[in-house]
Amino acid sequence: MVEPGDPAALEAFDGLSAREVWDLLRTGAPRVERWANRLANTDPERDLARVRAVGGRFVIPGDDEWPEQVEVLADAGQQSRRGGVPYGLWVRGPGNLREALAKSVAIVGSRACSSYGEHAAAELAAGLADNEVTVVSGGAYGIDAAAHRGALAGSGMTIAVLACGVDVCYPKRNTALFDRIATEGLIVSELPPGCSPTKLRFLARNRLIAASTLGTLVVEAAVRSGALNSAGWAEQCGRAVLAVPGPITSRMSEGAHLLVRERNAVLVTSIADILEAISPLGAALTSYPHAPAGPTDGLDLEVQRTLDAVPVLRPAPAQRIAVTAGLDTDTVQECLETLADADLVEYLDSGWRLSPNHRRSLGTA
Repeated sequence: MVEPGDPAALEAFDGLSAREVWDLLRTGAPRVERWANRLANTDPERDLARVRAVGGRFVIPGDDEWPEQVEVLADAGQQSRRGGVPYGLWVRGPGNLREALAKSVAIVGSRACSSYGEHAAAELAAGLADNEVTVVSGGAYGIDAAAHRGALAGSGMTIAVLACGVDVCYPKRNTALFDRIATEGLIVSELPPGCSPTKLRFLARNRLIAASTLGTLVVEAAVRSGALNSAGWAEQCGRAVLAVPGPITSRMSEGAHLLVRERNAVLVTSIADILEAISPLGAALTSYPHAPAGPTDGLDLEVQRTLDAVPVLRPAPAQRIAVTAGLDTDTVQECLETLADADLVEYLDSGWRLSPNHRRSLGTA
């Protein structure tokens, strides 16, 4: 009877139990008539029967399966005229919703994604699945579908949070995907069976995705995008906001770059980056990438200057090398012997040159 995240309903029914709300709506009181218009078409027993027919149930606060983290929405304010904690959640699938969301990450992005974005979403989702992290998304085309498929390919748990009933396949072309998620993961909605999606329902759905997970990862998003709405909810709920960089020429990456540049999102390029962002402070720290150590790393300055002055192929005497290096001959002679011990230079009758092994490492052999 009440639209998900309707702030007026949250205020009108604050502190009332479900039974008290139901009784109040049936009185037809003036202050609740805006919602009472749906009374004639509302049948709770029918809704429960329909969700049971597809292997689902209705989960409410206090149930063992209720994800308590969504209650942060009570203090998260509003966005796009939506907000507040859901009264209950319709759940379809074999898993336990609370346990599945205990360690979870949302992956969201553009419906009209690029092949790069689709690949990145699927690879990151599969990597999260390998690390026993549940992947949550919205079941839409593009990045959402790629994230779900990636998690399933990694034999991991994935949850689709819908803006329609859990028995409604929207978009239709994702029907096979929804069937697989319902078998191996979970489908969740704030709306009862049979409900169709609307724009406001998508916006209300985004707050659940953000609040129920430890962080929201935006893979690709335009500047005006529902994915940025989800990221905004993650900010308001105190969750990690993550973004995958893309080509600077791609409009689909402008929103992700905006999050990094102006909204302090964490730039993500690997699974390790995500795990660090959602883990307790000091845990799962990511080390910076380093190039492999080279044979000349750690050489003293004078030894390095000498090596730089040694010819590649045509041998030169130590005195000429000393002139090129700007060092005295005795120092250069000591440095050349050190370099010879490291197999970086070799001595011939006519002088010194780089060793064959060092030339190969430089690509000049």
